[in-house]
Amino acid sequence: MEGESILIVDDDAPIRRMLARTLAAEGYATHTAVDGGAALAEIERTVPDLIVLDVSMPGLDGLAVSRNLRERGLALPILLLTARDAVSDRVAGLDAGADDYLVKPFAADELLARVRALLRRGRVPGAILAHGDLVFDVEARAARRGERDLDLSPREADLLELLLRNRRQVVPRELAIERVWGGRGAVSENAVDRYVSYVRTKLGEPPLIETVRGVGFVLR
Repeated sequence: MEGESILIVDDDAPIRRMLARTLAAEGYATHTAVDGGAALAEIERTVPDLIVLDVSMPGLDGLAVSRNLRERGLALPILLLTARDAVSDRVAGLDAGADDYLVKPFAADELLARVRALLRRGRVPGAILAHGDLVFDVEARAARRGERDLDLSPREADLLELLLRNRRQVVPRELAIERVWGGRGAVSENAVDRYVSYVRTKLGEPPLIETVRGVGFVLR
């Protein structure tokens, strides 16, 4: 199974490569971006499980990226990296929406410990689930894709939540029957396919739900 996904954003190529090597060696699936604009574009395609974000970058800096993500309702953990260690700098980073703050230079072991802690925190069921431009409010049972609100039935909302909580992993039909319909025999696999089709249509283009023949479904 693919490891948890981490987006690394730093305009310094050697640091970016070092971070990618360090995290990949621990089994994480790493992606990189050279600046804030590229990071936001990457997150539009697929929301990572965590972002390691440099503060000082040309153009859109790390604080602006963090504020943008929080304004969009994305709850992914953010670890800020910076050479600035003044209290005011740390406060600015946390006020911008970051979850943690690591001052350069840092030891690899400390980086990994902070990443593990943030990912553990991120696995606690949250109020907002997101994937690319799709955002789902768990408590309100409301979904939005881009600027468009989605009109989901309660069953469709439950199915979308299941897919989002297991994004990038195949959700077997049997699991959908258990979690969404209440257990084996409650509904046929054809009915599951039909509801997935309803959700897929409401999500619109480009398509997000892929059918894995003979198994189930996955958000891509």
